[in-house]
Amino acid sequence: MSDPIRFYHRGAIHSVNDAPPTRTILEHIRESLHCSGTKEGCAEGDCGACMVVVGELQGDHIELKAINSCIQLLPALNGKALYTVENLKQSDGTLHPVQQAMVACHGSQCGFCTPGFVMSLWSFYLQHAGKSTPPERREINDALSGNLCRCTGYRPIIEAAQYMMTLPPVAFDHAHLKWQLSGLQSDAMWTYSWQGKQGSQPQHFYAPRTIAELLALRTAHPAASILAGSTDVGLWVTKQFRDLGDIIYLGHVNELKEIKEQNGILEIGAVVSLNHAFTALCRHYPEALAELWQRFASHPIRNVGTLGGNLANGSPIGDSMPFLIVLGAEIVLRGNSGQRVLPLENFYLSYQKKDLREDEFVEAVRVPFPNPHLCFRTYKLAKRFDQDISAVCAAFSLILDGDIVSDARIAFGGLAAIPKRAAHAEAALVGKIWNEGTLNTARAMLAQDYAPLSDMRASSQYRMRAAQNLLRRFWLETRLDAPLATDAVNVFSGS
Repeated sequence: MSDPIRFYHRGAIHSVNDAPPTRTILEHIRESLHCSGTKEGCAEGDCGACMVVVGELQGDHIELKAINSCIQLLPALNGKALYTVENLKQSDGTLHPVQQAMVACHGSQCGFCTPGFVMSLWSFYLQHAGKSTPPERREINDALSGNLCRCTGYRPIIEAAQYMMTLPPVAFDHAHLKWQLSGLQSDAMWTYSWQGKQGSQPQHFYAPRTIAELLALRTAHPAASILAGSTDVGLWVTKQFRDLGDIIYLGHVNELKEIKEQNGILEIGAVVSLNHAFTALCRHYPEALAELWQRFASHPIRNVGTLGGNLANGSPIGDSMPFLIVLGAEIVLRGNSGQRVLPLENFYLSYQKKDLREDEFVEAVRVPFPNPHLCFRTYKLAKRFDQDISAVCAAFSLILDGDIVSDARIAFGGLAAIPKRAAHAEAALVGKIWNEGTLNTARAMLAQDYAPLSDMRASSQYRMRAAQNLLRRFWLETRLDAPLATDAVNVFSGS
């Protein structure tokens, strides 16, 4: 039996029974809710014209976050609240401070991207409401990293973000939304079914609540598509037009949303968002991972994308794998035979092929706490600072015993068909003095570890030269006579 998709929007509970499970939230907003402020630009989560804010009940509080509606599937909205630019109009007909600021600062020209900017700014406004200090420019840039504009040059939009905080505040009624969403919650597994064309097989969208229910579904429907943050799967629908078949949605399995710290291990559940995962990781590795966090996709993508999904997808250009491999992370898999734990570096077998059995799913990733003697860095090279795919993503770690390298780990993403360690380069370092001669030997060995790719982002020659130079940068920052890292020679800007 099928349950309807129920969500809160513009003061009412909406119920949907007749939409395919792969219908996007953006399609429903424009075609069924007739809210035409939200636009489609890229249909792949890059431009931000489709930005909306979704409210979700998390325990006893409401989490509000900006998301790209063009790649989010409508059934994932069940039990949540949807806010579009039409929501911002005040009851007396006046503009919200976000909108007033955009007008006052001339933040719009052609206007196509403006509703998306407004929704990103509104989400940012809600997060900073009531704070005694104004937001920093860096915080504003990060909040707008998922929005592109071809007209304004961004300066007036950034000025609007600063100005809106000075206007008379408009409060958000969290208590009312919590009451509305409480009525949409259920402890039972939720199933949505769609018959489609006459004579076709029905398509099901399953949303289990527990790992036990997830295991049963995985066994009963081994060919079903697993959906978490939809930042990859959404593109299968909008760009590749793939038939997903039945879908198993992980977003309601609270056991997969947990972050645990015990016995020197940080364990991050598979459905923990990238933003929450990096928050936890940066508490332990603040200097090495802070910039990568900021440059890992855009803020809205990090709001919904999951670290577990990034690892499960196994793209050779996924930015999380190199640093996790270097840190000795383990991936936790769950199947009918129980739990299976692998070193992350052993999970990737060949391009898009992983050591994942038919009945298994990714349950968590385990990252060891820092070794006090560990020298660790990660670097990303891309054509843009924000929201761009890496040409090369590098991670390095070593432990020195005096001036001798006692342990070394090197991993790259973007160089080969899978993210992997540089075994020959590592061997050239271990047991040697950490000096320029040792460095140059290891740099040469990288050519034996990788057969670099060539594509639109970079040639194979550029990638190899970049990889070698990033290893040199690591040496410059960690050699025994190095100045503080902030003063180290920067041989690659990384942007």
